[in-house]
Amino acid sequence: MRRRTAGLCVAVLLAVFAGAVQAAETDLIWTDGRADSSGSYPLPSLLQESAPVGEPGDQAPLQPLPPTQPRGPVVLDMPYEAAPCSPDECTVPGAGFPEGFDDLWAARPWFWQIMPNNLIYTSYLAGPKEPRLGTVVYRDSAADPLNPSISNGTLWDSTLGGRASILRFGSDPVLHPQGFEVQIEGAAFVRLDTQDDRDLRSGDYRFGVPLVYGIGRWQTKLAYYHNSAHLGDEAMIKYPNYQRVNYVRDCIVWGNSYYLFDWLRLYGEVGYSFFNSGGSEPWEFQYGTELIQARPTGIRGAPFFAINGISRQELDWGGNVCVQTGWAWRGRRSEKLFRIGFEYLYGSDPQFEFPFANQNRYGAGMWYDF
Repeated sequence: MRRRTAGLCVAVLLAVFAGAVQAAETDLIWTDGRADSSGSYPLPSLLQESAPVGEPGDQAPLQPLPPTQPRGPVVLDMPYEAAPCSPDECTVPGAGFPEGFDDLWAARPWFWQIMPNNLIYTSYLAGPKEPRLGTVVYRDSAADPLNPSISNGTLWDSTLGGRASILRFGSDPVLHPQGFEVQIEGAAFVRLDTQDDRDLRSGDYRFGVPLVYGIGRWQTKLAYYHNSAHLGDEAMIKYPNYQRVNYVRDCIVWGNSYYLFDWLRLYGEVGYSFFNSGGSEPWEFQYGTELIQARPTGIRGAPFFAINGISRQELDWGGNVCVQTGWAWRGRRSEKLFRIGFEYLYGSDPQFEFPFANQNRYGAGMWYDF
């Protein structure tokens, strides 16, 4: 029985093989089997279809592949700009970083760049009016400016904005580029009342254009910014007796930043507002320091510490001090920086709708710079 089954299987396989050979002979046209002058036989002409039935002398044409080049007029597909080779793609033997991370301040070629991926002059980490994405939930023991008989309690401040480079003539490493740069910045600084249906209490809106130059460890900027303050619509309804403050500043700023070490930054700036409203007066000063890992942190992250001070003329040169500390992660292919941590602020309220109110607050937050 087994022999008969095996014989039947062999017969089936032989039949299938014979059919495949016959199909191949009908589908392929072979060249003349005669040898050429060198004594070798030519290869068969494969992939040629046999003549259709009824047309013995005619062969069906092969279907061509789709074209690789666009057909018709090309409007948006313009030639691209080839970027120069970056040394940051090369790794340093025995080091965990590309060559550009080994020496952050090394001289590199300068060239024109449209919308580069990083910044020469970055936002101050602990600056409460710096454009970025961030949010802080905190407890404030100071008096509520809308209802002075009680304290502010738990509030929620968020920053919705960012800073970007538009045009640069300079280098393009992953970290700390050098050269001339035009930036834009903008942010909405909003405050929600977590104890009252998360009503919008107030919001500041800022837009600016910094002109930046950086060489080595030093960066400087000459910037313009506009800031206007607004009272939230729910707050206007619930506190009709509060007199809204139309606080406005159009300001020219000169700032300087210097990295004493790769991980230690010192900075200071002076601003003069040529248009003022709502109690604003011309002069302001901002200064501070930052301690943070300068190179990519990997998944583990690294600690950071930052302190920022602001002095304003309308407060008789008073202001506020903001301290932040926590854990940070820096990207490998860009300057993108994500932080979580604790914040303490003492002094004038950063919300300019309440320019003469004070805060004494502590809380937790997260911040993202890109």
